[in-house]
Amino acid sequence: MRHARHTITVAAPPEVVHDVVADTEQWPVRFGPTLHVERLEHDADSERIRIWATAGDEVTSWTSRRELRPDRRTITFRQEASQPPVAEMSGAWLLARRADGGTDVVLEHRYRAVDDDPRSLDWIADVTDRNSRSELAALKAVAERAPGGTDGLRTGFEDSVRIAADAGRVYAFLHRAQDWPDRLPHVSRVALEELGGVAGNPQILEMDTVTPGGAAHTTRSVRVCFDGERIVYKQTAVPPLMAAHTGEWRLTAVPGGVEVTSAHTVVVRPEAIADVLGAAATADDALAFVRRAVGANSRVTLAHAKAFAERGARA
Repeated sequence: MRHARHTITVAAPPEVVHDVVADTEQWPVRFGPTLHVERLEHDADSERIRIWATAGDEVTSWTSRRELRPDRRTITFRQEASQPPVAEMSGAWLLARRADGGTDVVLEHRYRAVDDDPRSLDWIADVTDRNSRSELAALKAVAERAPGGTDGLRTGFEDSVRIAADAGRVYAFLHRAQDWPDRLPHVSRVALEELGGVAGNPQILEMDTVTPGGAAHTTRSVRVCFDGERIVYKQTAVPPLMAAHTGEWRLTAVPGGVEVTSAHTVVVRPEAIADVLGAAATADDALAFVRRAVGANSRVTLAHAKAFAERGARA
């Protein structure tokens, strides 16, 4: 069993830091390595979650049991089902109040590799070190923002359409992103990699798109696919204006067909607003721009999914 310990000092009280660490559903937009979190069970002081995250150049997933003790300022965790080469992993977030009102944060890990393989142990040590440093830096940034730990310029929005067709045909349109250059006018190139052996059948999607104004950019996302129901994703390479972007394609059965919703959560980088939108642009301008640009592409995709599925339903 190996041990790792990482520390950081946060200029915010332990209560605020605890709330950020406790809120795993927000980790995908706050912590770079975290792609998606599903809360499977929870009560007042414990929860069971499934996490998808990047581990170096790989995508991994596991389930964890977490015990939350805000009175002791600790959160402990233990992976119930690890993904090889990890055989076992557990640890804790330890929060200590400082005399100046801030918090000393300690993140501990204890882990073992499958068959105690030395190369696997070194790989786990490297990934744990990189991800821990990234998460602690993000924790500090979020917790130190007033009031009470926020994500700065953040917006969330949805667009929906009803489709008179079988949900499976609609899901297939969204799932087969490799076909999008032939089906969507704003997509010029797609490179799609399917990752077998990982829960949720993740996909790595790299895509070249063109905005309504004619600007071209490349995005890279990891998508987790819940067969026939949802596809959730996180952009791991985002446009300069964004600090984070997560999304979801959600299918809901309705009389006569299916309702499809495209949902987005975006965090804007305040320091990038002037460079991207001009010196006179405000925070509200940036949020409105994101809503228009991202929403426009989603609505085009929804419209083409509707046409594709309904055409098949009439055939």
